[in-house]
Amino acid sequence: MMIICDTTRSALGVCAGAALLMVSALSTCSTDTDPSDLPPANDDDDDDDAGDDDDDDDDDGATADTSNDTEPSDHGGLDEEELALAWADYDQYCAICHGDEGEGYKADGANALANGHFLAAATDQLIYDGIAHGRVDTPMSAWSVNRGGPLTHAAIDRLVKLIRSWETLEPVDTSSYVNEGVPERGEGPWQAFCMGCHGLYGEGGEYMSVAAPNFLDHASDGFLDFSVRKGRPGTVMPAFEGLLQPREIADLVALMRSWSFIEVPDHDSLGEATLNPDGDDPTFDDPRFVAVDDLKAMMDAEAKMIILDARPPSDYVERHIKGAKSLPFYLASQHAAKLPDDVWIVTYCACPHAESEALADGLIAEGLQRVRVLDEGFRVWLDRGYPSSSGVGD
Repeated sequence: MMIICDTTRSALGVCAGAALLMVSALSTCSTDTDPSDLPPANDDDDDDDAGDDDDDDDDDGATADTSNDTEPSDHGGLDEEELALAWADYDQYCAICHGDEGEGYKADGANALANGHFLAAATDQLIYDGIAHGRVDTPMSAWSVNRGGPLTHAAIDRLVKLIRSWETLEPVDTSSYVNEGVPERGEGPWQAFCMGCHGLYGEGGEYMSVAAPNFLDHASDGFLDFSVRKGRPGTVMPAFEGLLQPREIADLVALMRSWSFIEVPDHDSLGEATLNPDGDDPTFDDPRFVAVDDLKAMMDAEAKMIILDARPPSDYVERHIKGAKSLPFYLASQHAAKLPDDVWIVTYCACPHAESEALADGLIAEGLQRVRVLDEGFRVWLDRGYPSSSGVGD
């Protein structure tokens, strides 16, 4: 991101830097969402977290009038015993950061869960996910038993209902919002109004991150738009409706959304994938497979070869064999022509070789005959302690 504004928080006001404080929902108090941890419609059994990984389309948009207060709900449908259990868990695990009654900001800049504007736009799934899985790289821990925490699905479900019972505004219809902003245009407003509290790239500052991947998975563009426009009354998060133009708010939403996408490898550079171009050709004993130990020995001998990771790019970015390039098995026919036909290629995956064989067969079908498959797979490579890297580079 190009820096185009003064990076000091005082640029346009300390409190103005909180521009997107509220949108992190539960991001303040920190992993990828496990579909088994999403809440079903109603389940009071104290089983391990389970549920449906529902589509987030219901979150989109923010058009409802929230000016009319409503009476708080009947404790989210909890009976007396469930309500007592929910309060006991809240007092033990949540109040330390979010305050005794969800007022927020007791520690770590934790947001106000009881804020009417937050609850008007937040879905139960967003709240549930924040509790169960936390928010990556933030102080918000994962509390689900499936993440090593103390809370079962039923306990988290009770907490969601308790928090939902604090709402005092009519729910916001977020289904119709369509964002047409441009991320690059959002950099200026972000650095002027938001960076001081939320960090240069939304990673968090004095207040919470708005860039945690599993937060953005569940926070729709409509939720973000509503939060920027309306702010969080009664908190340091101001409303920017009227201060910023609609296009500027749309650009801020687009910028935040851009942070939900990982950097992916460039498949156009496969022509430069050869390791040790001046080395000798490797020798293979098997017409189809090569053992992990043998591949490591070939690399140590600086053999001339190409190593291709056949898994989806997300797996490659997380961890891959050092020196390998990404070519997902489903893209073989699209990129085979970029590879040299006189260099040995070794494909691998973690299956141990379902995807890598699919890639090998795809390359062979495109006319590349010098292809072998790593036999035991990437997990064994890691178990051996052999070199690996993360990110899009080597």
